[in-house]
Amino acid sequence: MKNKSAPIGVFDSGVGGLTVAREIMRQLPNEKVVYFGDTARVPYGNKSKETVTRYSRQIVRFLLSQEVKTIVIACNTASAYALDEIEKEVDIPVIGVVKPGAAVAVQATSNGKIGVIATEGTIGSKIYSKYINEIDPSASVVGKACPLFVPLVEEGLWQDPVTDEIAKRYLTELIDIGIDTLILGCTHYPLIRSTLGRIMGEGVTLVNPAYETARELKGLLEKEDLLNSQAAKLGDNKYRFYVSDAAEKFKGFANSIIKYGILSAKTIKIEEY
Repeated sequence: MKNKSAPIGVFDSGVGGLTVAREIMRQLPNEKVVYFGDTARVPYGNKSKETVTRYSRQIVRFLLSQEVKTIVIACNTASAYALDEIEKEVDIPVIGVVKPGAAVAVQATSNGKIGVIATEGTIGSKIYSKYINEIDPSASVVGKACPLFVPLVEEGLWQDPVTDEIAKRYLTELIDIGIDTLILGCTHYPLIRSTLGRIMGEGVTLVNPAYETARELKGLLEKEDLLNSQAAKLGDNKYRFYVSDAAEKFKGFANSIIKYGILSAKTIKIEEY
């Protein structure tokens, strides 16, 4: 018997995955969510595939201990490096954020020139190029690593002249190439979407994989007969948040991103999993 009322597990290297969790809460209001942010070890983008995969396995073991019914890897780097391994090792559905974003970018582009901004790890993996060219072999995909965006977002500098200046430096190359579609290939980046949109201009469509991932998750839950049709009861602990460090700082961030009143975030020793 499938437990439709079991929670969805969501994890990220830090606060960025909250953009995915927010979309899941919006689009799947009956679902419970257990979120883990690896705030002690953020960022993932400059770490090796082996390290990111090891971290991801530890987090997955923690989420399984919370009896989740499915797992969303709400981190592009972990999706690129660890998704295939995790899928083989667990017996519940697992999805990442890369495929949904790639599919929408192909639909959105008119001139076939698609830009991807992401961490060094995601760009180095060429995972977006792989998925995009599987759908449309003629598409031209240009990746640009933007390693400073994650720390800027984690520090709360979403609307700041420093972020503007860094963004201009990173994006000039993509503007010159003439892309018409830009994938925000890190879940932190939607938090500076207004800055990125202003610099790229109205002629460029920004693709937010967080939104598309929530849509794909809904389809997956329907297909697996796991969609929860029952609204949460009063007193249910519907949304639970865990981190590997700095719970109070995370809670402040989370409340600025998710407007559902996050009462607490609990620190756990993730290395023990």
